[in-house]
Amino acid sequence: MTSIISYSTEVQQALEGKKPIVALESTIISHGMPYPQNVETARMVEQIIRDNGAVPATIAIMDGKIKIGLSKEELELLGNTPGVAKVSRRDIGQLIATKKIGATTVAATMICAELAGIRIFATGGIGGVHRGAETTMDISADLEELSNTGVAVVCAGAKSILDIGLTLEYLETKGVPVIGFQTDDMPAFYTRSSGFDLTFRSDNAVELAQVLKAKWDLGIKGGVVIANPIPAEHALEESFINGIIALAMAEANENGISGKEVTPFLLGKVKELTEGKSLVANIELVKHNAKVGAELAVAYNQL
Repeated sequence: MTSIISYSTEVQQALEGKKPIVALESTIISHGMPYPQNVETARMVEQIIRDNGAVPATIAIMDGKIKIGLSKEELELLGNTPGVAKVSRRDIGQLIATKKIGATTVAATMICAELAGIRIFATGGIGGVHRGAETTMDISADLEELSNTGVAVVCAGAKSILDIGLTLEYLETKGVPVIGFQTDDMPAFYTRSSGFDLTFRSDNAVELAQVLKAKWDLGIKGGVVIANPIPAEHALEESFINGIIALAMAEANENGISGKEVTPFLLGKVKELTEGKSLVANIELVKHNAKVGAELAVAYNQL
């Protein structure tokens, strides 16, 4: 493993000192936002985690290694290099063997975080069941990973371009707890509410940490979704964003866009049609998830 996994000095020292660590994905840098906002946001998010008592570990694949923690130069390279691969579970071995640069999705980040012994992961939103999946079978590998890999994912719910009802049904079938953080309603990325009720709610990081510990102490495999709504002041109006998504979906269908290209296309189109408002919302929700993720990591570490 030591020949494949490489730790930044900051993360290595945190592991040795048993300090709280928060994993961060890198697809949001290379595929989720334009340059330079992607790199600026990545640096801000890392600093928010530090300011709240934890150590950030942005994960990517570079030079035939899984990098746990990136330098400023590596973040810049990831955010400003064309053709960076989007890495899920199926791609990890190939990217390591070919020594290509790869940005990790939620699924791949969970795998790498678990390998590194990191239990808490903050991101934007999880993937899920795509609209029309009853005919396309387009279901994100994130959901299957959540059923197998013991990492808690702090997110602003499922991306609003998805079928959130079916996503919740899938997670229930797979036994993945979805816990609303200070909410009873599944958030929908850009909006605080999706209209779907959640079974579990927790109002503080200490209680969340206790839930995680109880689950994993019992040997129950799999992760947990911590659904943390976008702050109210940055949320978009529900009917407005849903109308935009419908237009973006129609254009994707007309252009025959499918598979892993759907999400970046739709997010890019939503940004265009909202005149950049969605990008601002995206950045703010990621920052908020980083703060909650750091608080959870600190609380879990104390147990």
